[in-house]
Amino acid sequence: MSIQERTGVTFIVVSHDQEEAMTLADRIAVMDKGAVKQVGPPGEVYEHPASRFVANFLGSMSQYEARVTKVNGQNAEIEVPAFGRAVQAVTIPDLVAGEPLTLAIRPEKLTIHHDRPDGPNVIEGEIKDLAYFGKDSLYRVILPSGELLSVHAVNAKRKGDKRPDWHDRVWISFDPASAILLRD
Repeated sequence: MSIQERTGVTFIVVSHDQEEAMTLADRIAVMDKGAVKQVGPPGEVYEHPASRFVANFLGSMSQYEARVTKVNGQNAEIEVPAFGRAVQAVTIPDLVAGEPLTLAIRPEKLTIHHDRPDGPNVIEGEIKDLAYFGKDSLYRVILPSGELLSVHAVNAKRKGDKRPDWHDRVWISFDPASAILLRD
């Protein structure tokens, strides 16, 4: 049991260490130049950043210029030139067709495949480089546009199983709910 839980006293911890803030706090405030950019539980701020600044501040994230092509209820079609195609995303409030925005996605929300999977959000690429960490790997995939996409994969299978390797052609997929749409 922590000191805070035993005493019931509210603590304010100021830190530039993202991991420390995310693990210690039940609410965090992200600030930029003295202005509060977002306040909320760590999971909410990480999964639903309110701006590019907050998205970049907490964890790593790939970001691409995009434009809304269609909004249909809770779903939106987003044209992403770096992907060479449109993808599907869960909409955000007041989203309209033609609106420019940033599509952001965290490396751990992507899945890497040898063969093209089914689904609306599938992108082809080539593994430019990778870092093997034992329990997980980080792949940097170059897209046909020349843009890079980072993919974090847990190494849940034994070494004998075929894992993507340097220069392999691969397919990257993601759930529409994993796409983050940012206006600023």
